[in-house]
Amino acid sequence: MEGRKSTKERILSAALELFAREGYEAVGVARIAQAVGIKAPSLYKHFASKRAVFEAILRRMEELDAEAAAACSLPLAPPGADPATYARAAVSDLVAFAKRQFRFWTRDPFASAFRRMVTVEQHRSEEMAALYQNCFGTGPLDYTAGILGSREEAVAFYGGMFLLYAVHDADPASPAAAKLLDKHLSRWLPRHRGR
Repeated sequence: MEGRKSTKERILSAALELFAREGYEAVGVARIAQAVGIKAPSLYKHFASKRAVFEAILRRMEELDAEAAAACSLPLAPPGADPATYARAAVSDLVAFAKRQFRFWTRDPFASAFRRMVTVEQHRSEEMAALYQNCFGTGPLDYTAGILGSREEAVAFYGGMFLLYAVHDADPASPAAAKLLDKHLSRWLPRHRGR
């Protein structure tokens, strides 16, 4: 049926919301199944373990991130893998991507829950700390540096965006953070004319 989530999708969404609210380690398969309204054996028909659920969540986030980059005509490979593509990337596309990603990470229920989960879980395990860095710290910083040509420029560009996630989280219903982001990002276009 159109608009109805499959059981697999419901499992991913419920698990992610539970991981974001209660912590990854605190949530078991039985708890996820209960949140979906199924029994644990039914969950195992879709996923072999809680870890398999988590890995499916990670794959989904990677797919969504790649789709967003492609939609904005930005490189998909890591910065060091294809420097020439990064050098050709338009700053206007980077600005469009940053705006899109900010909306995605703050408004999309799945992405927002993922961001909440890794923000909290980064303090509980090395794996989650590395994941947080890849998604919200050094990963976007290196990606931006690859396009802008320097880490300093990337800090100036991405630092404002990173701070505005916290501004948004303080009052998610307010449009203030998104408006500030638009002002922050609009300053980059004149600085990089022709790119």
